[in-house]
Amino acid sequence: MRAMTEAKKLYVKTYGCQMNVYDSERMAETLGAQGYVQVDTPEAADMILLNTCHIREKAAEKLYSDLGRLRPLHDAKPELKIGVAGCVAQAEGGEIMRRMPIVDLVVGPQTYHRLPAMMEAVERGETALDTEFPEEDKFAHLPKGRGTNRGPAAFLTVQEGCDKFCSFCVVPYTRGAEVSRPAERLLREARDLVERGVREITLLGQNVNAYHGPGPQGGEWGLARLVRELAEIDGLDRIRYTTSHPNDMEDDLIAAHGDCAKLMPYLHLPVQSGSDRILKAMNRKHTAECYLRLIERIRAARPDLVLSGDFIVGFPGETAADFEATLDLVRSVGYGSAYSFKYSPRPGTPAAEREQVDAAEADERLQRLQALVTDQQRATQQGMVGRRLQVLFEKSGRMAGQITGKSDYLHAVHVDGPESLLGDIAAVEIVGSNTNSLAGRLLA
Repeated sequence: MRAMTEAKKLYVKTYGCQMNVYDSERMAETLGAQGYVQVDTPEAADMILLNTCHIREKAAEKLYSDLGRLRPLHDAKPELKIGVAGCVAQAEGGEIMRRMPIVDLVVGPQTYHRLPAMMEAVERGETALDTEFPEEDKFAHLPKGRGTNRGPAAFLTVQEGCDKFCSFCVVPYTRGAEVSRPAERLLREARDLVERGVREITLLGQNVNAYHGPGPQGGEWGLARLVRELAEIDGLDRIRYTTSHPNDMEDDLIAAHGDCAKLMPYLHLPVQSGSDRILKAMNRKHTAECYLRLIERIRAARPDLVLSGDFIVGFPGETAADFEATLDLVRSVGYGSAYSFKYSPRPGTPAAEREQVDAAEADERLQRLQALVTDQQRATQQGMVGRRLQVLFEKSGRMAGQITGKSDYLHAVHVDGPESLLGDIAAVEIVGSNTNSLAGRLLA
């Protein structure tokens, strides 16, 4: 029997999005209250938790493959417990346990506050499954203090779920309807993070700019109001948010990009396609022209803003002309970076039932789009050379004597400098541009 003083070991593997990173931290904190401490390898663990994402292609197959690789470890260590969390857990449910009997626990993204009770069942030798969409607010049941963070930068989930029902997306089915957290709880959590050394907070949500949370004195706060109140916290120097929907970009949030100094000049605003016909088939509820006019308004508020976006190529029914419209939109906007993917069906979504674009044609389109985006990214980064930027240093670099951080524009920047600067913001002159980062020189 385990000695009472011996801590139980937890290994967490996180797949996918930044919200999953946040969820993994909160699950680790929740289990930490039950006596678990995190370790860096599955071999050292008493409990392995795989926090899954359903956005990428073949997400379920990747999970089952990873579980298969864990089977020899489980065979050699039968007392090892294995859990699956996140969106694949929500979508697959009990099928995971049926296909992989080594799994003891399956928990969806809306019920991980119930992990302590579930783990008690697992430790009694039972299995535990919970993929409900409960009425209670999971955040109200999580530990009040943030016991862990990711150095000087941290994530803070403010909104979950989606009511948009894009025809390609599983999020409404795995994360549920849009829900916004009360503003006072978010302010309290942000203050706690700052007390623990966090200098930069990224606000997270499936549609983060749809945030409309209850205010401390009643009424609702939009995301702009929340950003402005967070900016009043001493010691919090930087605020970001992701991911946004064009239809939720309200006037006061656009204005905040121009007059809130702590809101960083970087915005991720997915459009998915430049073709109105395809946007309609995607159920995006905006046109390419609306998106372009929105970008003009945002850049009028903050001219130096760096934009990133999301694109899907080869969506069912996409013609060569539709794809050319996407390239035209990218040329018009000029992105600092972008995420682009070839369409892959998600079971249960409307688009999955439609006639698919030829795979070779979709591959060729993706390569053309990525080449264009890469050119724009290089041009954006080259435009930073010679500028003096503020960099928040987060970790040691790959080379001896090197430290790495993020600029205001979310570019990775590496300089020769002492580790004593980690956690600090320092002025840097950019002296070079690499493939995915900038080289800098510390200024006095």
